[in-house]
Amino acid sequence: MLDWNDLRYVLETVRHGGLSGAARALKVNHATVSRRIVAAERSMGARLFDRAPGGYRPTDAGREAAQIAERMETASHELSRSLSARDQQLSGVLTITAPQLLVERMLASIVKDFIAEYPAIELKIIAANRELNLSAREADIAFRISDTPGDTLVGRRVTEQSAAVYVGKKQAALLKADPSIPLDWIRFAHWPGPPDVLKLAWPNRRVTLTVDDMYAALAGVRANIGATRLPCFLGDSEPEMERLARVPLMPYRPIWVLTHADLRATRKVTTFTDFAATRIHAMRPAFDGRGLQLGR
Repeated sequence: MLDWNDLRYVLETVRHGGLSGAARALKVNHATVSRRIVAAERSMGARLFDRAPGGYRPTDAGREAAQIAERMETASHELSRSLSARDQQLSGVLTITAPQLLVERMLASIVKDFIAEYPAIELKIIAANRELNLSAREADIAFRISDTPGDTLVGRRVTEQSAAVYVGKKQAALLKADPSIPLDWIRFAHWPGPPDVLKLAWPNRRVTLTVDDMYAALAGVRANIGATRLPCFLGDSEPEMERLARVPLMPYRPIWVLTHADLRATRKVTTFTDFAATRIHAMRPAFDGRGLQLGR
C-alpha cells in the first residue's frame, strides 16, 4: 500500500526541480529522497520521474501525484490551524519569527519580560530574514518590516520607522575636518542606489564596499569603511557611529506583528501580540529617530 509520507518526497522533488532541493527542504540526504520516490513508484505502479542527466523530471503521473500531495498538505495545515485555534490555554509552545537584527535589538528584551509574566508559555524564536510560511505553521506569529506584509495574514502595524545615513566616528571626524573629500559609501546590492537627499548633501561620493546583508553593512560602518543608510533603531544604538551631517531623516518601512487569520483569536497569540505591541509602542522614539532608547 502507498505510504502517504512518500508523497511528501515526490512533492518536494517536483517543487524544487530535483533531489538536491528536496533534500534541503526535507533536511535529509539525497539517498533518502531517491529511496522514498522509488517506494512511491512501486506502491502506485507508475513511473513518477524520468531520470535524466540534468536531474529528475516529473512524468504526467508524477505531476498528478504532486498535485494530490499538495492538496493533502494544504488540508493538513488547515486542520493544524483549526485545532490550534481551539486552544485557549496560556500554556504550550508559541513560535515567533522575526528578522535577526530585530530579535537582537528589540525582541529579546520583550521575550524576557513575557516569559517572566507567562512562564507556562514555551516561546520558540526563529530568527530569519526570509519570510516563513505561517499558513504552513512554520511560525505562529511573525514580525515583519514591510510596506505590504501580505493579504493572507492579519495583525497590526506596531510602529512607523525612520532611517538616517550613518558613518563611523573616525570617518565623521575626517569629513568634518575636510568636507571636500569624497564620501566613502557602502551600497546594498539589492538597493537601486543612494537616497536622493544624500546625493544633494554629498555629491562627491565613491562606493568602497558592496554588501547584501545588514550585519555586513553595520560592520563596514563600524570599521570606517564607509557610510550607509540604516533604520534609526539600529544606527542610533551603535556607539561607534553617528548620523551623517546635512542628511535629514528618511521614511523607512514600518514594523508589523502578524498571524494567520485562523489563529487570530487564539489566547496565546493575542496575549503575546498585545504584550509586544504595548512594549514596542513605548519604544517608538527609537524607531522614528526621536530618541536613543535601544542599546544605549
